[in-house]
Order: sequence, then structure tokens, then C-alpha cells
Amino acid sequence: MTFSVKDMIIKRKSVRTFTGEPLKNEDRVAIEQFIQSQTNPFDVSVDFRFLDVKEYGLSSPVIVGADLYLAAKVKRCKHYEIGFGYSFEHVCLYAESLGVGTVMLAASLSRAAFEKAMDVQDDEVLPVASPVGYPSQKKSIRESLMRKGLKADKRIPFEQLFFDKQYGNKLSASSAGIFADALEMARWAPSAGNKQPWRAVVIGDTVHFYKEKSMRNSPLGDIQKVDVGIALAHFDLTMQEEGHKGRFVEADPSIAIPENVQYVISYEMEK
Repeated sequence: MTFSVKDMIIKRKSVRTFTGEPLKNEDRVAIEQFIQSQTNPFDVSVDFRFLDVKEYGLSSPVIVGADLYLAAKVKRCKHYEIGFGYSFEHVCLYAESLGVGTVMLAASLSRAAFEKAMDVQDDEVLPVASPVGYPSQKKSIRESLMRKGLKADKRIPFEQLFFDKQYGNKLSASSAGIFADALEMARWAPSAGNKQPWRAVVIGDTVHFYKEKSMRNSPLGDIQKVDVGIALAHFDLTMQEEGHKGRFVEADPSIAIPENVQYVISYEMEK
């Protein structure tokens, strides 16, 4: 890795107000090169492209001062939502290391224009896109109100997201062992509406990840699984940065869970 994942997770904020300065060529090239080398643990291929606002007639009512977007599409396949979320967030963290601001947008995009620009086919979806540029020191009134309404700088407490052996049995950070930092970084992942749908149960040397449903699915798929994928990126990249070796597997422990909760994937340490 060329940057500290944990530092970028803590530093990064969603940016909706930009300076209007065009993206420097060296930053664009660096991001493009990073995308070329980017993979995710779920073998999901994500097609990224830079899109010029004026050339393609793109817009979002919540964005000020951006003339360039990074969009991505993905084929509907196994684990496509979590693979997409993982990859997009990894790119956003890298952009942050260059001083380039991002924010993942779904509902507020001029979707028809984005899908036409990306040539989205029947078996593909474009879950989110992000403006890319340099953050303005002064936020727009709209952005300030949005952040306040979403409580964007707040997160659900660790003990309410992560559990010990059984769903609902609170896990403290001090008891999470080698998973403590990675789970804390997952806790700080961004999500649609700041709903924070990820949950996890630690059983021995395995972390089982779940999604707590609080939004309806859309024709794009399950956007909250994309959110879980973002949290999985934070978790996995932190584990890698700390030198731990593990892998994602399908290993549903079949423990009792609430009706609105769905098992997603597990992470197990290498033996």
C-alpha cells in the first residue's frame, strides 16, 4: 500500500462543496493507475471511468464546484454489491491520500445522463458515482444542513454494532483482540443516509458480517450491501495494514438473528 489506510479513514470526510479548480493531471493519472491495479476479495470486476460534467450533461443538486465525476458500473453477479462497495471505497481512500475529495452519490445523481455516459447495459448497474476535486474550506449552506441532518460525524457505538459469539451479545473494543482496530475502522465507514447497516459477530478467529435492513431495495440492487462492502474494505485493508492474514468465506454460523438482519459474508484468519 502507498498510504496509511487508518489515517485516510479517520481523515476522510464526504465532500459536496469543491473549489472549482480542475483536477491536476498528475492526480488524475495517479488515480487512473491506482484503479488499474485495484482488486477486491470477491472477484467482482468494477469498471471505473472519469466523466466530464459539461461533456455528458451531468448534475447533482447537492454538489457545488465540481466539473468531473468518477463513475463505476458493475455486472450483476454473486457479491456484486459488496465487491463494488469495497472497490469504490478503496479508490476514494487513495484519492484522499492525494488531497482529492469525494462523496458517493446514488439518489441525487442525474441518473439517466450518468448511465448513458457509462453505457450501462441490461446486465449492469451503476450504484453510485462521485464528484472528484479539491475540497472548499467553506461548505455550502446545503451541505452544512445535510451534514447536520444526517449527523454525518456521528457513528453508532462499537458495542451496538459488534457482538461476541451471539447476535446482540455486546462486544467491547477491549475484548475484540486482533480485530479491534479493523472493526473500529469499519464502524467509521460512510453509508447511505448514515444508516450504518453493517453488523458483525466474532466467534473465535472468525468475524461474521451481517446487514441490518433499514432501506428498501431499488432496481440498482441492495444499496445497503454496497454500504457493507465499504465497511468490509475498511476492515480488510486495516487487517492487511496491521500484517494480519485472513480471507473472506461463506461460512454462515446459523446463529439466531432478528428478522430484519441478513448474513452477508465471513472473514476468517489463516490457520
